[in-house]
Amino acid sequence: MGGWAIAVHGGAGVDPNLPAERQEEAKGVLARCLHIGITALRGGAAAVDVVEMVVRQLETDPVFNSGRGSALTRRGTVEMEASIMDGHGRRCGAVSGLSTVKNPVSLARLVMDKSPHSYLAFDGAEEFAREQGVETMDNSYFITEENVGMLNLAKEANSILFDYRVPVTGVETCSAGAGSMVDNPLQMNGLPISIYAPETVGCVVVDGNGWCAAATSTGGLMNKMTGRIGDSPLIGCGTYACELCAVSCTGEGEAIIRSTLARDVAAVMEYKGLGLQEAVDFAIKNRLDEGQAGLIAVSRNGEVACGFNTTGMFRGSASEDGFMEVGIWE
Repeated sequence: MGGWAIAVHGGAGVDPNLPAERQEEAKGVLARCLHIGITALRGGAAAVDVVEMVVRQLETDPVFNSGRGSALTRRGTVEMEASIMDGHGRRCGAVSGLSTVKNPVSLARLVMDKSPHSYLAFDGAEEFAREQGVETMDNSYFITEENVGMLNLAKEANSILFDYRVPVTGVETCSAGAGSMVDNPLQMNGLPISIYAPETVGCVVVDGNGWCAAATSTGGLMNKMTGRIGDSPLIGCGTYACELCAVSCTGEGEAIIRSTLARDVAAVMEYKGLGLQEAVDFAIKNRLDEGQAGLIAVSRNGEVACGFNTTGMFRGSASEDGFMEVGIWE
C-alpha cells in the first residue's frame, strides 16, 4: 500500500475566459474541502466516511451544481441526486429526485447502511429521508438567483443549458418565442443542446488501510425535463469503487451512462492489467464516443489520477507523501 490519497472534482468543461475571481473562488472551495478530507485521513478515518464528509461540504456551498445551487428543472424546481460506494465489500447507495434533503449524499449513505435497497428515488426517497430524520429544507433553499437567471436563458434559447460560462460557438438566439438557430451544435442523444459543462461534484478516497470509496452528487442539467436521471446516482456509470480503485465522473451524463465509464476504469485495470492513469486515459479516449466528460480516480496503492476531454475540469488531489494540487486546466 502507498498510503492514503484523495481527489475531488467540481465539474468538467470550463470557459477559458472565466473571470479570474470565479476561478479562484472555485479553487478555494476545492482546496478547503481537500483539507477537510486530509485532516480526516490523517486521523485514521475510513474512506467511505471521508467521501461523504467532503461531498457534504461541496453540497452546502452554492459554487457548484449540487445541493444548494443545484440546476433547475424546466419547472424551476430542484431535483437532486447522489450516490456513494464503499469498495470494501462493494456496498452502495443512491438517491434521485430529491427536492428537500439538504445533503443528498448522506441520504445515499443511509440507503446503503439502513435500508435493504441500493437505490431510492422521488417520493420514496423523500419518505425514507423523513423516516431517518435527516435535515430537510424548503425547495427554495436550493435555488439561487444566479440559477434562476440561467434557467431563463435556457428557456429563451429553447434548449438545455449546461453552464452559462461557456461561450456558445455557432449558436444564435432568435427573438422571443422563435427558438434558436444552431449551426453545427453539440448533441445529446442526437438532439441539439446549447452548451456543455455541468458542475457535478465528487470525491474519491483510498484510506490508510487501502480501502477505496467514491461519492458523487449533482443537481443535473439546467432546464432538464422533470424526472430526468443522469449518471451521478448510477453505480458503475458516475460512481464506482472496488478493491482496486474508486472513480467519480462528471460531464455529459447520457454519454457516461452509455459507456458505464466509472466501472470501465476498474474493468481495464482488472482485465487488461493497466495502471490507474493508463486506465483513466483508456476510458476517456475509447469509451465516450463523441461524448464529453471527465473523472477522478484513486487506487488502493495510493495513486491519484484524473482525465477529461473537455476544456478544463475543476479538480484537486492530495496524497500521504505530501503531494497536493488544485487546478482547472490541463
